Amino acid sequence: MPLSLHAAYVPSALQMLGTANHLVDMAEKWCGEHDCGHDEFIGARIFDDMLPWSYQVKCVAEHTQGSIEGVRAGLYSPDLNPPPASFSDLRAKLAGAVAALEALTEEEMESFIGQPMRFEFKDRGMDFTAEDFLLSFSQPNFYFHCATAYNILRMKGVPVGKMDFMGRVRIAR
Repeated sequence: MPLSLHAAYVPSALQMLGTANHLVDMAEKWCGEHDCGHDEFIGARIFDDMLPWSYQVKCVAEHTQGSIEGVRAGLYSPDLNPPPASFSDLRAKLAGAVAALEALTEEEMESFIGQPMRFEFKDRGMDFTAEDFLLSFSQPNFYFHCATAYNILRMKGVPVGKMDFMGRVRIAR
């Protein structure tokens, strides 16, 4: 049986949105247990030239919900607004993305196949089909940003492990 675009994209996007939400919970719990300010995580970076932890979490939502909105419009440009500045605002951003992905039907996703799609960022642009944009650009991006958020927590000493990153795997029932 062929794999639908919905099956190839949505469950993985929801899994990483769940992971990102779990990482927010872990960061907040760590702060509570170690009497540290939330800003210690919100603005944390692995290297000075990288975007902060809050931006990494925001990008998981942007490259899931935002990418679907971009496919609908035929154009995706990254949201360059500042990321949410609190754990609760990050959770709200992620919850909005979860709701948007859960509302997607297989029929709508399949209707995207073959549609032209353009990515634009500053003075650069790339043309895709919708399915290639979602699977070769959006999906690697949400994994990258979720892994970077995870790695920042590890760097800060939060006891997260591989299963915290993996999130809710889809096991046989």
